[in-house]
Order: sequence, then C-alpha cells, then structure tokens
Amino acid sequence: MSTAAAGPRPGAVLADVLPATTLSRSVARDAALILGGAALTGLAAQLAVPLPGTPVPVTGQTFAALLVGAGLGAQRALLSIGLYVLAGTAGVPWFTEGGHGAAMPSFGYLLGMLLAAVVVGALARRGGDRGVLRTAGTMVVGSAIIYAVGVPYLALAADYSAGEAVAKGLVPFLVGDALKAALAMAALPTAWRLVDRGA
Repeated sequence: MSTAAAGPRPGAVLADVLPATTLSRSVARDAALILGGAALTGLAAQLAVPLPGTPVPVTGQTFAALLVGAGLGAQRALLSIGLYVLAGTAGVPWFTEGGHGAAMPSFGYLLGMLLAAVVVGALARRGGDRGVLRTAGTMVVGSAIIYAVGVPYLALAADYSAGEAVAKGLVPFLVGDALKAALAMAALPTAWRLVDRGA
C-alpha cells in the first residue's frame, strides 16, 4: 500500500485518487476502503430475487464485487472481497438473504467473485475501466471468471450434470449480467471523466 498522488495517473484506480499524503493516512484510507468494499458487497447481496428452478438467486453482490475490483485495484479488492467471504463463512449473516457459512450450493460463486475482483482490479490498473468498450470487456472477463468457478462448484454441491449446472447456474443470469455490465459501462468511465475534470 503506497501513498496516492493527487490526481489520476497511468496505472491508477479510482481509489488512488483519494488523497493520502502520508503513510499513516494511506493505511487508514486503504483500511476504510477495504471495509467499505466488504460492507457494500454484503449490502448488495441482500438485493436478491429468487428464480424458479435454480438454487442461485439473482443478486447485487456480483456487481458490487466487480465494482470493488475496478475501484480499489487488485490488492485492496483481494483483501476486501476476501474479508467478505471469510467473515460470511465464519458466521456474519451478509451473504445472500442473510445467509452465512460455506454449506450452500452457491458458495462457488463467492470464490469466483474473489478471483474476479482481483483480475478486474488488475485490468483497471491497465485502463480497463476508463472507456465504455474497455469497461464492457473488463466486466465480461470478471463475469466469466465468476461462472468458471461457480458453475462447476454448483454441479458438485447440488449433484447436477454439467448441462444442468449450466442451465441452472449460468443461462438464467445472462440478461441480468448484461444489465450490470451496462451500468458499469456508464458508471466507471463517467467517474473517471469527473476525476479528470477536477484534476
């Protein structure tokens, strides 16, 4: 964790724009961002819509995890989403619909979110959140990682065939993911434009 410059720069993520002129302020800022990202993901997880025929609801937590990755960068995102997953596994009721623990068929999606947040954070440091098309690509990569971990885990945990796992754990969510990507495509580049104007 390093101190941030007073404006956008190559290799920066949105969190780096927040002022932190000393090491102690940088540590305090990063700790607040990590806790805030975990809390945001926990709150977003409560926005859940059950779908018939699948144990995996549509939630806001995947969107939050990807935004945490893009906004905080890989290292802070790892700590933030890692805190979310570990605390929820230990008993904090902030998984979907107040759930907690690891004994749920959808737990693989949480592990996928952790990995996706790190990758999205790394892509954001390379400018993956600064334009509409780049942001779209970054969100697609992040979503693909979540499914690459979550769908096989669902198959094992729920004793589904590969086809059933795809039908129940991927296909019903594609439209929602497209909407989430569209929101990110609007929000992240807009945030950078505002930063650029204020720099």
